[in-house]
Amino acid sequence: QVRVMESGGGSVQPGGSLTLSCTTSGSTRTIDAMVWYRQSAGEARDPVAVLTLEGSTEYLGSAKGRFTLSRDGAKSTVYLRMDHLMPEDTGVYLCKVPGITWGQGTQVTVSS
Repeated sequence: QVRVMESGGGSVQPGGSLTLSCTTSGSTRTIDAMVWYRQSAGEARDPVAVLTLEGSTEYLGSAKGRFTLSRDGAKSTVYLRMDHLMPEDTGVYLCKVPGITWGQGTQVTVSS
């Protein structure tokens, strides 16, 4: 069925940047609200950034001031720009869209 698809992860040095993308399989619907989660090895998922139905954005913990949410014009893709990356940002980033099956996530590794 329709699933979330995440991409854009990779391995970077501390202080580097990455931009993650979240869309639905086949781009079959708009993303009206979502939550980016980070899951570190052996840990529960932690919310990182939130897009509400009203269009507002919220950033949690150390993501504030470093991460930025945005959408394309068709609202089919949500982006998470991550700047000034630190080792503690390492983990699998997952995009939760209400009513849509979880994707596999995209790995972000920050190491020197």
